[in-house]
Amino acid sequence: MSIFLLFQTDSWKSKASRVFFGAFDSRKKALDYAKYNDLYWYNSEVVVIEVVLNQFGEV
Repeated sequence: MSIFLLFQTDSWKSKASRVFFGAFDSRKKALDYAKYNDLYWYNSEVVVIEVVLNQFGEV
C-alpha cells in the first residue's frame, strides 16, 4: 500500500524549502489538489513523493 505526499518547493527543489500540503491515496488526487489550490507558480515547483506502507524485509 502506498501513500503520496505533496510538497511545494522552490525551483531548485531543495529539501530545506519544502512545505507539506497533504497525504493522498493516489498521485492523481495529489496533483489535482495542487492545481485546484494554485500551488504551481513561476518560482515554485510541486513535488509528489510515493511512500510504501507495511513493507517489511530482511536487511
